[in-house]
Amino acid sequence: MSHPSIQSSYETRTRSLDSLVDLEPLLAAKLTYVGSLLERELAATPGENDACLTCSFQAEDVLLLYLALNFRPNIPVLFLDTGYHFAETYAYRDLIAQGWKLNLVNLLPVRSVAEQEQEHGLLHQTAPDRCCGLRKVEPLFAAVAGYKVWLTGLRREQARSRAALEQISDFTLPSGVTVRKLSPFADWTTREVWESCAHYGIPLLPLYELGYSSIGCEPCTSVPTDPSDPRSGRWAGRKVECGIHIQAAPTR
Repeated sequence: MSHPSIQSSYETRTRSLDSLVDLEPLLAAKLTYVGSLLERELAATPGENDACLTCSFQAEDVLLLYLALNFRPNIPVLFLDTGYHFAETYAYRDLIAQGWKLNLVNLLPVRSVAEQEQEHGLLHQTAPDRCCGLRKVEPLFAAVAGYKVWLTGLRREQARSRAALEQISDFTLPSGVTVRKLSPFADWTTREVWESCAHYGIPLLPLYELGYSSIGCEPCTSVPTDPSDPRSGRWAGRKVECGIHIQAAPTR
């Protein structure tokens, strides 16, 4: 799979964040604010491993990553390698990681896909909450506990379950550890994210071109069944969250 446009974006990643004259004023102001927020929060946690950024390599996460790298080039980028992702997601992750020289941290579950399926069968079909708990929630919460600040690309518009999302909040993990969770795009629209990616020349995950709007593990992701709900293609409508951002999914 060839992505010459992605290579071009790698070469221009250091484009000034102040070059916003070709954007509408509101979006330019919002990008300026996000840059200021990232600069302030990362300056307040100067340790190399004080802050992390979780990235599923969807549009919001890649835009946030692009902006954050200007202030913390070596920020740990946490990717939940569930073993069930689309081949396109893995290929895109590797291209971005190599081209942007990411400090990529692939978080693995305790059990491989083969081990889990041998022991429990296809949990993503029979017990999706448990599957998410084992392959997403447990590995991520264990990793995030080692940082003070957690950057996410979450947006309120993504799902009704995220309607009360705050840009800055304290997030208490099941272990009792509290981290400062930043969601700079909380009030952003999909259009604003995509226009910003286009402005910076950031190509997106090719799966969007096939009609996907919210992309997770391949067995639990389809094109939206409801055009007005971007997450209606997740988990065949059986749930809307994996448990990471709203509440921990049961794993036992």
